[in-house]
Amino acid sequence: MRQAGHSVQIFEKSAFAAETGAALLLAPNGARVLSSLGFSFERARARRVHVWETCHGTTLERISCLDFDDAEERFGAFVWAVHRVDLHQELLRLALDGHEAATLRLGARVRKVYPESGNVELDDGSTHSADLVVAADGLHSTMRSMVTGEQATPTGLSAFRFLLPTALVRQNLELSKLLDWKLPGACIIADTRDPVHERHMVWYDCQSGEVQNFSLTNQLLKGDAADVKTAMLQEFAHFHPALVDIIRFVGYLYALVLGTNNGPRLADDVKCWNLFIHDPLPTWVYGKTVLIGDAAHPMLPFGGQGSNQAIEDGGALGYLLNSVNDTSTIEQRLKLFETIRRDRASRVQTLSKVRAGKENEIEQELRKYADGMDSGESMPDTHPPIADVKP
Repeated sequence: MRQAGHSVQIFEKSAFAAETGAALLLAPNGARVLSSLGFSFERARARRVHVWETCHGTTLERISCLDFDDAEERFGAFVWAVHRVDLHQELLRLALDGHEAATLRLGARVRKVYPESGNVELDDGSTHSADLVVAADGLHSTMRSMVTGEQATPTGLSAFRFLLPTALVRQNLELSKLLDWKLPGACIIADTRDPVHERHMVWYDCQSGEVQNFSLTNQLLKGDAADVKTAMLQEFAHFHPALVDIIRFVGYLYALVLGTNNGPRLADDVKCWNLFIHDPLPTWVYGKTVLIGDAAHPMLPFGGQGSNQAIEDGGALGYLLNSVNDTSTIEQRLKLFETIRRDRASRVQTLSKVRAGKENEIEQELRKYADGMDSGESMPDTHPPIADVKP
């Protein structure tokens, strides 16, 4: 929005005092938008994802491998892996550097939004007004909850995420061999033995290869961090021994951090989230307020598109409001934004409910948001369902 010629105030609830988080994948659709804004993948220590491989969890035998080396030629950008902290820092640089920089207020939690007037009220009691309020406040959006009353549906699944420094992994001989086995890119390691219960691991590196990022999805887990790791060991006990050792290694580091005041904050990087399904919203625009990102279309992580769709939102909104100085035209531009973005993001949101190769399971729901799809046309599959591939 700043690059589109507007005066921008950012109210960020976090103080960024000890930001952690995990990594994410930037697909070509998101990377193209970032490139157009001057985003530096080198400064963000982004890691090229050369391949996307799928492997059997028990044997590590490769099922399939997608080559992304020609992604720039085919789709206009490469596939990247980036840590959220590095992504945030580079986006902050773009927002705050140069002429007419945006104003950033940290630790400024929005208590209430008044969509029709364009006013927002912060926890400190102060009120601020604008010609346009962009609600990019994520999954637990204040704005969405106030206006829609939308309810989430539990999936019965949990996502368990953690980071491991590559240098520490290299110190373990067996884990070092596992690093050498892995191809340079993203790897999904699936439980092909159990076709009923979802259980898989996603693994890729970030921060110029200095950090290994893991995400494990399985049946719903409850308990504190130590209990969760015990349950994870039980859930994945039948996986290849080297993968089980990875989970044990996390438990060892967790105990190590608890025993020292000076060690790395690895314990804070061990997170477990329950996963929920959110249905597409009927509208994203309310008076002078527009929802974008997870506030507008929260989705499951299976498609790796949550952040990319948020980036598309920002790129489209900035483009449509470029050099728009007449406030009377904002309503029309927001309607155009919703026309361009809502069906596309709703398709991706709906597709995120199922794993690759199982698109036909949500075909009828997906047709609600499909552009020009003939009623008799069948849904294309990305690749065969993993559960149908025998080890």
